[in-house]
Amino acid sequence: MQYHRITSITDPLFADMHRLMQEVFPPEEVLEFDLWKEPLEDPGIRVFVAVLDGKVVGTTEYRYYEDFNVAMTDFTIIGQPGLGIGRYLWKQRQDDLQALAAANGKELYGMFAEIYDPYRDLDHQFGGVKPMDPFVRREVLSHLGYKRLDFPYVHPSWNNDGEAVSGLDLCFMPADYEQDELPAELIVKFLERYYSVLDQKPREWLDMVAGLKQTQAVALLPI
Repeated sequence: MQYHRITSITDPLFADMHRLMQEVFPPEEVLEFDLWKEPLEDPGIRVFVAVLDGKVVGTTEYRYYEDFNVAMTDFTIIGQPGLGIGRYLWKQRQDDLQALAAANGKELYGMFAEIYDPYRDLDHQFGGVKPMDPFVRREVLSHLGYKRLDFPYVHPSWNNDGEAVSGLDLCFMPADYEQDELPAELIVKFLERYYSVLDQKPREWLDMVAGLKQTQAVALLPI
């Protein structure tokens, strides 16, 4: 298996990756093909695919914020079971992030992720790929050390239409597993930076961020 970075929509493997995203994720979670041009060319956004026999079988996108010393896992897609794709992507991503933090003279503080909550009325089938089942994914991510930030979470739709997307929790995997809270200021700075690319912010999101600005710290709870 190969870990290949995609930096242009002209990369032949990008079309395969985008098709895989459309098969697995709901439409409001997938950026249109042409709108990927600038993100892929952004050196701070790292998009990799797992390639087996010339075919994209998995993909992950993440980023590292030097000034915050935190990472964000945008998504991970396992295209088919039984190949160890999830473990492979996880190991490659962790090695890359640890190297980026070391180059920044630090040890990685932790990593954010938006994680589907299947205990709500979530009926999306995620392409029928069982490793992508939200119950399975949530349990795996819990084993890896992710914890749920204790506040009601919404995010702006990637359709940039001003709609609020619910059904997910904002979670964080601290390097110190015993850590039980996160500074609210860090959460706010991260969210404002992460969603700065979207002009249309829903009122629910703006209210959520305003509430966080009135808080000192947010508890990290089990998922």
